[in-house]
Amino acid sequence: MSRLQVVSGKGGTGKTTVAAALALALATEGKRTLLVEVEGRQGIAQLFETETLPYEERKIAVAPGGGEVYALAIDPELALLDYLQMFYKLGGAGRALKKLGAIDFATTVAPGLRDVLLTGKACEAVRRKDKSGRFVYDYVVMDAPPTGRITRFLNVNDEVAGLAKIGPIHNQAQAVMRVLKSPETEVHLVTLLEEMPVQETADGIAELRAARLPVGRIIVNMVRPEVLDAAELDLVRAVPRTAVAQSLSAAGLGGARRGGNAGKLVDPLLAQAEEYAARYALEHDQRAVLGTLDLPLHELPLLAEGMDLAGLYELATELRKQGMS
Repeated sequence: MSRLQVVSGKGGTGKTTVAAALALALATEGKRTLLVEVEGRQGIAQLFETETLPYEERKIAVAPGGGEVYALAIDPELALLDYLQMFYKLGGAGRALKKLGAIDFATTVAPGLRDVLLTGKACEAVRRKDKSGRFVYDYVVMDAPPTGRITRFLNVNDEVAGLAKIGPIHNQAQAVMRVLKSPETEVHLVTLLEEMPVQETADGIAELRAARLPVGRIIVNMVRPEVLDAAELDLVRAVPRTAVAQSLSAAGLGGARRGGNAGKLVDPLLAQAEEYAARYALEHDQRAVLGTLDLPLHELPLLAEGMDLAGLYELATELRKQGMS
């Protein structure tokens, strides 16, 4: 696995949940993972049932085997102050600029600057080493923006590098792009087995490949359990209504001819079967579309109990079983 794992996906597909589960999976057996949030939604804090994340790296979980998961919610304004201090040694002047609103103005108005700061902070964590020369983090997982803008988000450093021909901004942009376009990085896309998310995933993959950004894997989230297979669905369609009523009656659910429970249950049961059949056909078709994208495909189950910390560990275990660790 590459050291920088970028997770994107259409809104509503659960990309933040998948990113968190992946961070846990990668931290297994003593590894150390940093989970980075760039959208300011504090979704990671909610998933791990912890307090709001500050702009600092903080341990939030222990993975199986003693590994550790750290988290960082990147604040663009504070990241810009770090940048100004690193390259221009502004110190107190930088803090004064923040009080005057100049920092907020710069991160809001300057084209691409916000995304440069966000990606730059993550890439810095990837490259960082301790005094002994070892990487501080074995992996960095980024909960990235949605599929519709992931390519522009990751590729914005190229645009900045083109504008600034020399100097610290140019060098920073080039350093970031060397990480993002190298084997150190993989961009994973999260989807559901539905038409719009699958189409957006296909479009996102095409854009990433056109920008020469390294596409990793497709992760299908919230997959429902298979209740009936194709042969059983064909049988359901072929069985007469009266036969279903008789079977229900034989099972002790009332007499169909006397208008008992069996007769009342037939129509709802057949309607539910038709709904399931339509869903089954849709999912089958969308799997076929995903299969044409020539990428490894992973599936995570829909958790009946909803998502909580225990569910997050369950998804992490599933990702490990499927080789994402």
